[in-house]
Amino acid sequence: MRTVSFLCILFIIFSCTKKQDHSYSFYYWKTRLVLNSEEKKVLDKATVPFLYTRFFDVDKTGEKFQPVGVITKDQSFNVKQQIVPVVFITNRTFLYIKKEEIHFLAQSINDLIKKKITDYHLNTAGEIQIDCDWTAGTRDDYFTFLKELKKVSGKEVTCTLRLHQVKGKIKMGIPPVDKVYLMCYSTSSPLENSDNNSILDVPILKSYLADVDQYPIRKIEVALPIYSWGIVTNHLGKHKLINALSEKDLENSNFKKISGHEIEILKDGFYFGNYLNKGFKVKVESISDSQLAEVTNFLDKKINRYSIIYYQLDSKFVNNRNLNF
Repeated sequence: MRTVSFLCILFIIFSCTKKQDHSYSFYYWKTRLVLNSEEKKVLDKATVPFLYTRFFDVDKTGEKFQPVGVITKDQSFNVKQQIVPVVFITNRTFLYIKKEEIHFLAQSINDLIKKKITDYHLNTAGEIQIDCDWTAGTRDDYFTFLKELKKVSGKEVTCTLRLHQVKGKIKMGIPPVDKVYLMCYSTSSPLENSDNNSILDVPILKSYLADVDQYPIRKIEVALPIYSWGIVTNHLGKHKLINALSEKDLENSNFKKISGHEIEILKDGFYFGNYLNKGFKVKVESISDSQLAEVTNFLDKKINRYSIIYYQLDSKFVNNRNLNF
């Protein structure tokens, strides 16, 4: 009897501590739908049968809603995954929006999605994902828009969920959807003077998601970063971003190493497609396997059975990358 009890206790402990196995896929965030051989190879190994594909952005200029960066498609683009259309909408689009404009916006977005699907013969899923960094001031109109889009599209409408929207859920509100995609990146601004990794600082993320297990929407998928960039700082302390830089790019005789991920320019010239002056500093921010492992280990204790959506599918970021967490 004692042996049986002991084995039961071991089983319970093992069950509670066993790490989840996560299926995964990617966000595709380029304006033109085209894959090189490396991207196709990596995508073929993905274990989620969907590719989350940005179709266009929506912004408001003046009093008009405008689609921005609408996708085009290369003839060679062909994937086995079903496409989930993703639309990014700026928060200011919902500022001072009128009730009749909400219906117009939902109808217009759905019409443009349908047009792109038809034009490019895309095999799409029965889901539309909306990405918007809504605030307390826009939440009611944004939530009304989500309901309206579901009504006019007849599809499942899902949305992204940022860290501050989890921590401040009482003020920010709970979106009227059955599934959200938790964006586990952008923990701070890259344009601040900080030693933190602005893409992903794990202690900051943990503080924001301390109560994510109490979030009212139970179906949560997790978006993790695999991208990198360089932050250039000039003599005045102003910053700008250069996409897709890595530590390897910092190997140059015209650079003075400050640390393993930061250099100072020793000679004026063109670097990374930009003219940079002597004295400018470049700091690379990237994501390590250990960071991703720490995040998934933390979330495994908070969220039951989630898939991972990596941001983003690009050979610069997926080449020789461990994606099994």
